[in-house]
Formats: sequence, C-alpha cells, structure tokens
Amino acid sequence: MIMPRTDPSDTINHHRRRLIGVAAMTFAAFELGEDMKASADSLDTRKAKPGPLKSFGQLSQIDAGQLNVGYAELGPADGAPVVLLHGWPYDIHTYVEVAPLLAAKGHRVIVPYQRGYGTTRFLSEKTERNGQQSAFAVDVIALMDALKIESATIGGCDWGARTANIVAVLWPERCKAMVSVSGYLIGNQQLGKQPLPPKAELQWWYQFYFATERGRAGYEKNTREFARLIWQTASPQWRFDDATFERSANAFDNPDHVDIVVHNYRWRLGLAEGEPRYDEFERRLAQAPLIDVPTITLEGDANGAPHPDASAYAKMFWNKYSHRVVEGGIGHNLPQEAPEAFAQAIIDVASS
Repeated sequence: MIMPRTDPSDTINHHRRRLIGVAAMTFAAFELGEDMKASADSLDTRKAKPGPLKSFGQLSQIDAGQLNVGYAELGPADGAPVVLLHGWPYDIHTYVEVAPLLAAKGHRVIVPYQRGYGTTRFLSEKTERNGQQSAFAVDVIALMDALKIESATIGGCDWGARTANIVAVLWPERCKAMVSVSGYLIGNQQLGKQPLPPKAELQWWYQFYFATERGRAGYEKNTREFARLIWQTASPQWRFDDATFERSANAFDNPDHVDIVVHNYRWRLGLAEGEPRYDEFERRLAQAPLIDVPTITLEGDANGAPHPDASAYAKMFWNKYSHRVVEGGIGHNLPQEAPEAFAQAIIDVASS
C-alpha cells in the first residue's frame, strides 16, 4: 500500500545517498505484483563476450526541442513505447542487444543519442551547450512530443538512469514505468558541494579533473583513451574487444561532446551555472522528490563505478518496486553486459 506522502527531505539521508563503493550490492526485493515476484530474485548471467558486431543500421533524425535528434527505432509503430537512455561515456549501443529483444515482444523501441553524442545536433549555434541534469529530461519530453508518444516505459543507465528518474518525477504522466540501473540518481548542486570521505572522493577523480582547464584540454585531446579507461574501471570483468569500444567511441566525435561532458560535471559541483529556464525544475529536484511510477532498479555484482547502495534509495520509490542484483561479473554498463536481464526488467515493469 502506498503510504501518505511526507516531506521528501525527511525521506533520505543525502550523504548516504551519495556514498559509493565497489562491493557487491545487497539484494533487497520489494512487492511489484504477482507476475513479477518470481523475477525479483538475484539474477545470474554470463559476462558479455566479444562476438559478431551488431548494429542498429540506418538511424532516423527528427527535430525535437533544441535538438535534431538521431535515434534508432525498432518494433511495430503501434507497439507499447519504450525509450532507452544511454550514459557517459557510452552511446546507443548500450542497448544494441536489448532493443531487438523488446521489439520481438511487440514494443516500439526508441534509442536516442543524447545531446553531445552521435548524430544528435543542436539546431542553433547560439544555444548554450548545457549539460545540467534537467536539460536531458527536457530533451526526452521534446523527443516524445515529436514522435507523438504520450507515455512510455523508460529505461536508463548512468546519465540515462538519472534522466529517467527526472522524467518520472517531473512528468509522471509521460513515464508509464521505469527501469533504472543503480537506482535513485537525482542530484543537486548544494549536495554536490559537500565533501565525501577520501576513499569516496577518489572514485570521482574524473569529476575533479574536468573542473580544471587542464582536464578539459586532456579530455578533448584523449577522448577515446579516457573513455576506454572508464569502461575498464567501471566494468572490471567485462572483456569487451576493440571493435565493440570503437563502435561506441565514434559517438564522442560529436562537436558538442566535450562541452556537454565538462559542463555536466562542473555543474554538479556548482562550478558552472545552468540556464534560468531550468531553475524551477532544479528547485524541485533539489528536494529529493519521491518517484511514484512502477520501477525496477538493477545493479551489477561487479560495478566499479561510483554508485549508491540499494538500501539507501529503496524508500525513494513509492509505487510498485523491486530491486534486482545481476550476477556474473556484471559492471556499470549493465544493459550491454547483461542484455537479457535488462530486457526482462523492462518487460516485467511494463506489464505491471
């Protein structure tokens, strides 16, 4: 039963939510309906292995809000919509094996390049290259409007999970259900200014690197090498091959990529300003609002990236909710490393 709402600021310890670790996640399962109970147990899956390259083929482009968005679309046009959102430093190929599984179940699957990636471009040179969190969510709503999608199940990993969280909070009528890797990821600048214990700060080294002009220049000069290092440290047991990496790394050649990435991390620390058009959204997000759509959160058992503990964010989901640990050496890029587990979570939550 959904309990009466209380002040969202009382429902979570902000510092605990930002604590990170690389230990295996504690499994916690919560009621998500009779049809999903059997799936809520810890999942075991083999690590992704190099194999024949898969591709989305011809992408589509559409004007949506401030952007001309490049996106892959699979499945029947009249299928139940699913929008899948990638993170950094990844791209739409995070879902290259997930999307066909969902399309085969009759879903209309949309996988867009986020701002600063792949074939997505700003429509105007005058538009600020803004990487603050709410801007990505506004992009998703604009894309759904352009594609005439009233409501969709939204799945995300890394930045994409945060974006899915924000859409679910600010536009719950547009988010039928959600799958979020690493759970509740909504942040705010005031929280970002608070220091963490030294071991936790160490895992955020790249955030501090991007805070400097030297870091910006370094990322611009060594984008691929930088991204490969993040892939390796965030998913230490994922044995991806060069072709798999390069397929995604091509997305970082986007002319706005460095600007968006650097602004995103500087904004988190309060070192860069956002745009006034997003101020009200950020004010609401700073209250750590509860998420009130059916949700499954996922975590790999070998996630080497900074991520919150599942026990710290379980209380943030007030609707039907389940947390699943995906085993088998699965790291941060969970949908690409364990596509079957991610696809099953989408199928389950969409039917809840």
